[in-house]
Amino acid sequence: MKYEAVIGLEVHAQIHTRSKMFCPCPVVEDTGDLPPNTYVCPVCAGMPGTLPVINRRAIEMAIKTGLALHCEIPPVSCFARKSYFYPDLPKGYQISQYELPLCVNGYLDIETEEGTKRIRITRAHMEEDAGKLYHMGDGSSRVDLNRAGVPLLEIVSEPDMRSVAEVIAYATRLHSYLVYLGVNSGDMEKGVMRFEANVSVRPAGSDALNPRHEIKNLNSFRALARSVAYEIESQIATLEQGGVIVQQTMGWDESRGITVPQRGKEYAHDYRYFPDPDLPPLEISRAWVEELRAGLPELPDARRARFIRDYGLSAYDAGLLVAERAVADYYESTLSQLASAAEPKAVANWITGEVFRLMNENGCTITGAPPPSQLAELIDLVQDGTINLNTGKRVLEEMFTTGRSARQIVEERGLAQISDTAALERIVAQVLNGHPTEVTQYLSGKVQLFGWLMGQVMRATQGKANPQLVKELLQAQLEARRSG
Repeated sequence: MKYEAVIGLEVHAQIHTRSKMFCPCPVVEDTGDLPPNTYVCPVCAGMPGTLPVINRRAIEMAIKTGLALHCEIPPVSCFARKSYFYPDLPKGYQISQYELPLCVNGYLDIETEEGTKRIRITRAHMEEDAGKLYHMGDGSSRVDLNRAGVPLLEIVSEPDMRSVAEVIAYATRLHSYLVYLGVNSGDMEKGVMRFEANVSVRPAGSDALNPRHEIKNLNSFRALARSVAYEIESQIATLEQGGVIVQQTMGWDESRGITVPQRGKEYAHDYRYFPDPDLPPLEISRAWVEELRAGLPELPDARRARFIRDYGLSAYDAGLLVAERAVADYYESTLSQLASAAEPKAVANWITGEVFRLMNENGCTITGAPPPSQLAELIDLVQDGTINLNTGKRVLEEMFTTGRSARQIVEERGLAQISDTAALERIVAQVLNGHPTEVTQYLSGKVQLFGWLMGQVMRATQGKANPQLVKELLQAQLEARRSG
């Protein structure tokens, strides 16, 4: 029997605010370097008699996300208490949303091998994060509440995905949207975005929704892809052996590459949701929604289309550049600071080729690359013939490691391109005289030696010769020897 996967995704994204969801405690994105329980007050510590106050900025950013994801924004939204006991949940309940979430009925389009596919979004609602447990070597556990109360946006999709590729396409596209909106920093290593995948399988062609496994707290695209792939294979194997899939919550064991049962899957009624009596319903005015809609930035899809239309880029190049807002901004800033008439395609090639390569080698993001003004200066030096392309690539490497500008490096190291025809004619003649065997073979029909001979000229000039001029002079002198 052929099976197909049925996958839905819950994404928990930390909202990039200065203070927590219901109290004025600061939000520190990387709590790993912060002493435990530094930013804690009676409210986020769950002390009796305290009252939460809603963070307006967090609500704004959540609504902007909902609008970008084509969601409806209901006029009334309510916070609820979600009751369950965890040692890192100080109140014994979590303030979340249930019956009246902030955003409903949206969608996000993804690109697949079969074309564009629409993934429906059921809801996007606000909630507060829990703290963090540290399990000690002596068997005890300690709790850090620095993260407790940090605003989270939970985005819940419909089970519309059918493969690991579609899950990753959706997750990466959503990640890109949240970063473009400024809602989330996108730094997965700091745990600011976590995934929970709901995975089930069914006979291909069926429309049944079978018992599912929910894989909790996945904090990287790699873990998401590996865990979903494992679950699909594991569930199919269970069914083919006559077993039964029981709905439950799973954890991902990264070291062993398997999912492991954690507990029976809870249902909504297990949480005993009820409206939080300390928080009045939110009344969302239509004027506020439209004001936020008007303030939305240009999103990845629109920017990609503009890059193709205005800059003549291919869909592939445009996609690479707009995948991260910082990269797209870097590209346009570089273009705006060029003194030469370099083609937008050439600038794209520099960034997606050499800049990306050096970012990878240096383990940095685009913020660690030379600033756009310096890249523009380097491209100008290549365009006006001051240096050739290969020298430009070497200069860029030094710019990454030293932080110096292209012009400084070129001047200090004497890398300016040699375009003196008389000087190059002498060097070409010296190379040909020094390699009579290769010259004879070339003249006898072994034309592939032309590139080798040109390489010898470039080596003799330490790579500083004007390649086009070298090519012309080399062809002329070889033809002269053929005629002679």
